[in-house]
Amino acid sequence: MPWKETSAVEQRMELITNWLSQNYSVVELSRIHGVSRKTIYKWLGRYETDEVDGLKEHGRAPLHHPNATGAEIVEMIVQAKLVHQRWGPKKLLARLEREHPDGRWPALSTVSEILRRHGLVKHRHQRHHTPPYSEPFQACHEPNAVWSADYKGQFRLGNGRLCYPLTISDNYSRYLLGCWALEHPSYEQTQPWFEWSFREYGLPHAMRTDNGAPFAAVTVGGLSRLAVWFIKLGVRPERIEPGQPQQNGRHERMHRTLKEATVAPPRDNYEQQQRAFDRFQNEFDNERPHEAIGQRTPASIYKRSPRRYPSKIPKVEYDTNTLVRHIHTSGCMKWKGEAIYVAGNLSGEDIGLRRISEHEWDMRYSFHHLGTFDERNGKIKS
Repeated sequence: MPWKETSAVEQRMELITNWLSQNYSVVELSRIHGVSRKTIYKWLGRYETDEVDGLKEHGRAPLHHPNATGAEIVEMIVQAKLVHQRWGPKKLLARLEREHPDGRWPALSTVSEILRRHGLVKHRHQRHHTPPYSEPFQACHEPNAVWSADYKGQFRLGNGRLCYPLTISDNYSRYLLGCWALEHPSYEQTQPWFEWSFREYGLPHAMRTDNGAPFAAVTVGGLSRLAVWFIKLGVRPERIEPGQPQQNGRHERMHRTLKEATVAPPRDNYEQQQRAFDRFQNEFDNERPHEAIGQRTPASIYKRSPRRYPSKIPKVEYDTNTLVRHIHTSGCMKWKGEAIYVAGNLSGEDIGLRRISEHEWDMRYSFHHLGTFDERNGKIKS
C-alpha cells in the first residue's frame, strides 16, 4: 500500500518517530506503514541528512542523463545492499563484479552515490542524543521538594531472567518510597509504580533522573511519555548531566547499599527478589540511622506531600500572551501552512510559543522549555 495522498509529510514523520523510539525494526515499520523496506531506508536517509525538510518531495530530475548508470545496474546495486545491509560499497561492488563479470559496473564513487541517493547509507558519525537539561535544579529544603528515581543496573536472577530494579526516594529525608523488581525499564512497566507512589505519598515538586529511557527521549526538550505525564501533573522532570551521577548522589549512595544487601547473591526469581527489596526498604526507612540526617531514620523526617494525586489529569493551559499550537498525531504543528515536526511524544497536546525576536520564538510545553523555534527555516534549537 503506497503513502496516502493527503499529508504525506506527516505520515513520513510518523515513520521517523517510530524509528527513533527504538521500539520497531525496519521489518516491523514496513508492515505497520505498508511500504517497502527500500522506501523506509530512503526516508530515514533523507531525514538524517536534511531532517524534516528531507521528508518533502524533491523536484523531478530530467528523464535522461547521457552518462547515467543504467536502471538495471542501479537496481542490482540497491538489491544487493538490501540483502547485505552491513556491507559497504566496496564489498558490494566486488561481489557484483565477481557474480556478473560481463557487467559494465560503475566506479566505486558512483556506487556510493547510488546508495546515498536511495537512502541506504548509514552515517555513523551522526548519533542522536537526548538534548541537555538547561533549567536550574529545584531547591531541596523539605520533604517532597525533589524525588529521585532510577533503574539500578540490571542483573540476572537465579532462573536466568533479567531484573531491573526501579527505585524512588525523597531527596531531603532519604526516605525510600519504593523499590520494585521489574522485567523491563519500559513506560508500560514504570508508569503504574509512579502512579502508585503519587497516590500513596502525594506529588513532589520535581523528579530528578538520568537521561535514559523511560525518563527521557531523543526529542526536543528530552521529553519521554513519562516526562509528559509528570508535567501534566505539575511535577518538574529534572535530568542530571550525562556522566555526572554525583548530581543524584544521595540516590546513587542508596543504590550501593541496596546492592550489597539484596543482590549479592541475586535471588532465584522475581517474587523472592521483591521480598528481599521489601525487607531492605523497611530497614532502610525505619531502622537504619543515617549520618547525613544526624543519625535519624528517614521515616522520622519524611511527611506525605499535601499535593494530592488528582482524580482527573488536568489539561495544560497557557495565558493570553502565549501563542498556542496543537501537536497532531504525526508530532507536527501547523505554522503558516507548513507542518513543523516537534515531538511524537507530544501528540494530542498543546504547546505554547512566545516571541523573543523578530523571527524566533521560545517554545514550551507548560513550564518545560522545549527549545527556540526559528520560523525562517522551521528549525527548533535546544
